Amino acid sequence: MSQSQSQSQSKYFDEMGPGGSPRAVYGRVAKWLADAPDDLLDSRRQQAELMFRRMGITFAVYGDNESTERLIPFDIVPRILGQSEWARLEAGLIQRVQALNMFLADIYGKADILRAGIVPSDLIYRNAAFRPEMVGTPVPHNVYVQIAGIDIVRVDDRDFYVLEDNVRTPSGVSYMLENREAMMRLLPDLFAAHGVAPVDAYPNELLACLKSLAPRGVGNDPVIAVLTPGQYNSAYYEHSFLADKLGVELVEGRDLLVRDDIVYMRTTQGPKRVDVIYRRVDDDFLDPLAFRPDSTLGVPGLMNAYQAGNVTLANAVGTGVADDKAIYTYMPEIIRFYLGADALLKNVPTWRCREPDALKYALEHLPELVVKEVNGSGGYGMLVGPHASKAEIEVFARKLAHDPSNFIAQPTLSLSTCPTATATGVAPRHVDLRPFVLTGASGSRVVPGGLTRVALKEGSLVVNSSQGGGTKDTWVIDDSRLGGV
Repeated sequence: MSQSQSQSQSKYFDEMGPGGSPRAVYGRVAKWLADAPDDLLDSRRQQAELMFRRMGITFAVYGDNESTERLIPFDIVPRILGQSEWARLEAGLIQRVQALNMFLADIYGKADILRAGIVPSDLIYRNAAFRPEMVGTPVPHNVYVQIAGIDIVRVDDRDFYVLEDNVRTPSGVSYMLENREAMMRLLPDLFAAHGVAPVDAYPNELLACLKSLAPRGVGNDPVIAVLTPGQYNSAYYEHSFLADKLGVELVEGRDLLVRDDIVYMRTTQGPKRVDVIYRRVDDDFLDPLAFRPDSTLGVPGLMNAYQAGNVTLANAVGTGVADDKAIYTYMPEIIRFYLGADALLKNVPTWRCREPDALKYALEHLPELVVKEVNGSGGYGMLVGPHASKAEIEVFARKLAHDPSNFIAQPTLSLSTCPTATATGVAPRHVDLRPFVLTGASGSRVVPGGLTRVALKEGSLVVNSSQGGGTKDTWVIDDSRLGGV
């Protein structure tokens, strides 16, 4: 089964390797693809789709009139990283999350980085995600970001770049775990031949992380719950999946109450105290007494209990200021300020459109750039210049000129490609990677692998599931088992 050359490979780093010269980590997969019958991948894809549909692995797309629930397309060809590559990536991820936690502790504390002029104060205090209620509120072990999903892209055989920091309520880990389960069932021989690092310890790691950050005096067996907005949320499947894997209750706001600054869960045996809440509800909706009074998703009085130190919220309230795309541009300086070292993972070169020279450059080069709203997500609120029409570029130019502080601009990256099963055969498609970093009282841990997202449309650079992207299993393989391949 030959790899289609429908996409020019001179411009992009092919992670499998150019032409007939696969990189060592892809040696066995390249041979498997060459030897596989023409209908094998399609058969396995159909089996995976049936498996996911039976499990109910779906997501909702807000504003989609055609369907309320969709399957995220799953590609059967794995994305492979060697252990040496992963070690570099892991070290950079841990460094970055450590700096993010120190940054959040600082801006809600002494604000040394603002006084030093490293980050402009207005980017913090005028940021909609900044929560004044958190100023002076201690959090256990100064861990604000217990769960981080850091989006990584690759442009060559050496460098990984951070595209975004997701530290509010990052999603996607359920797909990482289910993708692995699917690969082990559908391609057991290929999987076993690679010595793939396991990811199935993630739920236990997450549970240990949450337990370690329980309020003082609770003991070794805190009561933990996953707080969901409910079944109509786009990530509800993941919320229920994680609660099941953790062995804890899945609750909605109406299932909780606060008395004397202590959170309780309603049960058939009466109220039961809750010590740690893994919340998948955004700040605005957490507590109608503290934030949006019209919220029916949160728990009245929750912030009082949190500020009193009687419950731990993961992630902490107010973390959104750290994954703002304008703050992202300062991450190299933030890492240097707190850790006294250069960033191990580079940022994508970025123009801050709030700065006059950067705005001028962006307006003059819109057809070449990707322009994003600083608070945008999911592939929305952005312009991909090379793929935009003249009319779209003109509309975005007016938006940019009207409110430059709301945008950043980046070059159109030559994202790496991985072999992907398509309707016309195996062909290269662009990918990114979301590894998940867990931080507890004893430090950070990264499960080897993560969620690879793939742009299934030929030539597309947008990998988001809401924009037609799919996912792959990510294999970190034991280099010592490569042999002569």
